[in-house]
Amino acid sequence: VQLQASGGGLVQAGGSLTLSCTASIRTINFYGLAWFRQAPGKEREFVASITSRSGTTYYADSVKGRFTVSRDNAKSTVYLQMNSLKSEDTAVYYCAADRGSVSGSVYDTDKYDHWGQGTLVTVSS
Repeated sequence: VQLQASGGGLVQAGGSLTLSCTASIRTINFYGLAWFRQAPGKEREFVASITSRSGTTYYADSVKGRFTVSRDNAKSTVYLQMNSLKSEDTAVYYCAADRGSVSGSVYDTDKYDHWGQGTLVTVSS
C-alpha cells in the first residue's frame, strides 16, 4: 500500500487548510487511517484517526474542535480539515494506514503498517 499526502502549504494563523491522503489500493475501507505530525526537533505525534468500519474518530486534545478527519472509501482517500490554525500546528503531517494486524492503541505509531511521505504545513503568526 502506498499513501500519497498532499495539501500542505503556508497559511496565516487563524486560517484553514485541508490535507488529503490517497491510497494506492481500492480496499482501503479495511484500514484504519490516521494523521500524525512531526515538528522540527520533536517526536512524531498523533493528530487524528478514523476507524475502518464504524468511522469512529479520535483526536489529540490539542486539535479537538479545530480539526476534522474524514474518509471517502470510494476515492481511497482520507482528509484532515484544519481550522483556526496556530503557529504550534507547524509540522510535517503524515498519513498512516492500519490493517489491524498489529494490536495497540490508535494513538501509537507502532500500530500503523503504512506511511505516506509527509506534507509540510507552515502556520505564520
